[in-house]
Amino acid sequence: MAEEKEPDGTATLASLTALAEHRPPDEAAALLEACSGVDAAAVLARLNPAFALDVLDAMPGLAREAVLAAAPAAHARQWTQGLSYAEGTVGRLMEAAPATFGPQASVAETVEALREIVKMTLVTYVYVVDDGRLVGVVTMRDLLFEAPSRVLGEIMLRSPRTLAPELPLADAMKTVLYLHYPVYPICDGEGRLLGVVRGQALFEEQAVEITAQAGSMVGVDREERISTSFMRSFKFRHPWLLVNLLTAFLAGGVVAYFQGTIDRLVILAAFLPVLAGQSGNTGCQALAVTLRGITLGDVRPGQGKVLVAKEATLGAMNGAIIGVITGVAMYLTALAQESPHALTLAVAVCIAMTGSCAVSGISGAVVPLALKRLGADPATASSIFLTTATDFVSMGLLLGLATVLVR
Repeated sequence: MAEEKEPDGTATLASLTALAEHRPPDEAAALLEACSGVDAAAVLARLNPAFALDVLDAMPGLAREAVLAAAPAAHARQWTQGLSYAEGTVGRLMEAAPATFGPQASVAETVEALREIVKMTLVTYVYVVDDGRLVGVVTMRDLLFEAPSRVLGEIMLRSPRTLAPELPLADAMKTVLYLHYPVYPICDGEGRLLGVVRGQALFEEQAVEITAQAGSMVGVDREERISTSFMRSFKFRHPWLLVNLLTAFLAGGVVAYFQGTIDRLVILAAFLPVLAGQSGNTGCQALAVTLRGITLGDVRPGQGKVLVAKEATLGAMNGAIIGVITGVAMYLTALAQESPHALTLAVAVCIAMTGSCAVSGISGAVVPLALKRLGADPATASSIFLTTATDFVSMGLLLGLATVLVR
C-alpha cells in the first residue's frame, strides 16, 4: 500500500515520528532538518521527552532555533528549560504541567476550564499552586464526586511526592519504584512547580539505558541501532576492536615469553583456553553484578572495597573447586602421555585456576568502579578490559608456575 502523504508531499507526522524514534539522536536530527520547523516541532512533541531533547541538542544552532520558534510557546519553553539540565537527569524528561490552578478555584470552575485543556493534552492530575509553589494535588475522582462549590484548597492532597530536576534517573527510579503513579510533579528546592514527568517516560528511558549496557561492554556505541548505516556502524565499532587487538597482544606476549616452557611441556597448551574461559566467566559474573549495583544505586560511597573483597572471595572459592577438577583432568591427561611431571602439573593447574578466578572476580568489580570514578560510563568497553586482565593473569600464572615447578 502506498505511503500516506500530506498535501505538500511530505511523509505524515506519524511516519516521520516512527522513522525518528528508531534512529540515534544525530540521525533523527538530520532527518528533521529536512522538514519545516512546524513539522519538526510536531514530531519532537510526539517523542519521549528525553529523546526529543537529545535530538534537539544534536541539531545545528539555526535549525534548532527554527524549531523552537515554530513550536507552541509551552513546548518551546519546556525544551529550552530541559536543555539546561544534564543528560541522565529527571529534568531532561520534564513536560509542562497542563492543569494548574490556585487553591481558591472552585470545583465547578476547574472542571469548566479542564473541558478545553483536555482537548489539547492528556490531564491526569490537577496541580494546586500558590505563588508558583506546589501545595497540593487533586485527582479526577475528587473533581467528579466533590460538591461544585468546594474549593481546591479544601479537597487537595497535601504534600505530594515530588522529584527534583537535577535528580539522576537511577535515583528517581528507586524513588518511584513502589509508588506507580502515572505522573510525578517536578519542583525546585523552594517547592516551585517546574513541570511534570510521566512514569512511563521514566521507565522507557531507564530501559534504553539498560539495553545499551550490553553493547557498551564490548565497545558498541549506545547510539548504534539496527537502522544505523554500514559505514557509521563500522566507525562506531572499529576503534574498540583496535583497542581489543592491542590488549590481546598483552596476553599473546605472555605466551611468547614462556615459549620455552610450552615447547618443553606441550600439554600446557591444551589447558590455557580452559583457564582463560573459566576465569573470564568468573570475571563476567562479577562485572554483571557490579554494573547492576551501580545502575540501581546499590553501590554507595565506601562500599567499593567490600564489593571487591566479596568478589575476590567468591572467585577464589569457585576457582578452588574448579581448580581441583581441572587438576585431576591435567593429572590424568599427563599420565596418559606418560609425563613424569603429572602431579606437579596438576598442582600448578589447580593453583593457577584458583588464583586467576580470584583476580578475575576482583577485576570484574574494579573495572566498572574505576571507570565510574574517572567519570566514564562504567559499562564502556568494560568487557574488553576485563578479558585482557583475565587472559593475562590466567596464562601468566599457569605458565609461570609450570616454569618454576617443573625443572
